[in-house]
Parts: sequence; structure tokens; C-alpha cells
Amino acid sequence: MIPRRIGPSLALGLASAFLLGACGSSNGTDTGNAAPVAPVTSATSATSDPAASAPAASSPAAAGSPASGQPATTTVVMARTAQGLGSIVTDDKGLTLYRYDKDQPNPSKWTCSGTCTKTWLPVIVPESVQTSGVEKSLLGTVHRNGETQLTLAGWPLYRYVGDTAAGQTNGQGKDQEWYAVTPSGQKSTATG
Repeated sequence: MIPRRIGPSLALGLASAFLLGACGSSNGTDTGNAAPVAPVTSATSATSDPAASAPAASSPAAAGSPASGQPATTTVVMARTAQGLGSIVTDDKGLTLYRYDKDQPNPSKWTCSGTCTKTWLPVIVPESVQTSGVEKSLLGTVHRNGETQLTLAGWPLYRYVGDTAAGQTNGQGKDQEWYAVTPSGQKSTATG
């Protein structure tokens, strides 16, 4: 009598172990969600598009994700002075943040997609953002392909792949459409 119960129980146990093992495996699409850092400040977008009004976020290293092919960097924005441009917005590593003239600020709408995002990396955030010298009420977000992109005064923000060190502004004026963003959300047009 006992051997009859062992067979089905063993089969059920193996099936359960297999299913649990499959649940824990990775297929390479993990977005690397790190434990969030307590935000200093947070903001939401003041757009009329409910899908674009998710809160902005802060995480130790979450400005990009493996799914988007972007390197992860923190989502701290701060005002800094750049030679020849005056006061501009950077991330915590000092990398310049840019806005694109073809995007729309109200409601926030991004137009840079596909190969454009290989050169201009959208600033992706999970929940809240830390600020220094940037008015928190001007920060917001817009949804982008299942992720949340940070906006400033409604303008979606990007990093330029050609800026590899703090303080660089190599994307300034590219194609007369890409400009470093000022703390008020305007494009920097200063020349010195």
C-alpha cells in the first residue's frame, strides 16, 4: 500500500521543484531593480496625459536598464556652471542633461526613438528624483516603452553618448536641435 503513495508524491515533488526552479531562473531581461534610496524630493508631471504623470525616481544606479541597453546611473539632477553655457543641469556624475527641440513639453512627448536613443540616452527613472539647484516643481515624467523618462519643465531629458566625463557638453547645439537644459527647463544658448 505504501509504495503506491510514494510514486505520485515523488512525481508531484519533482514537478514542484522543477517549477520553482524555473521561476527563479533569469532570461536576461531583468531590469536590475535596486532597492530604492529614500528620496530627498520627488515630483510628478503636471501634464494632462494621465499616462505621463507617474512620479520620477531615485535609485543608487537606475537611470538606465539592461532592457533599454543604457548604462545605469543615478537619477540625481543638479544645477552646475558649464564654461560657455552658464548654469545647466547635470546628473550626479556631472554628465550634462539635454533636451531635444523636436520633443514637446506640454503635454510631455518624446520623439527620439530607435537609433536616436543609441546616441541620446533617455534619462530613465523608477520613482523619485533627488535635486540640487533645480526647482522640484518643474520635474516630471513621461512614459517611454514601459519605462519612465524624467522631464524638466515638460521637456524629456537625455544624456549624450559623446559626453564621457563630468563637465563635457559635446552635445550642445548638435544638428541645431539638441541643447543642454537650464535649471528652468530652457535650452542653453549661451556662448560665453
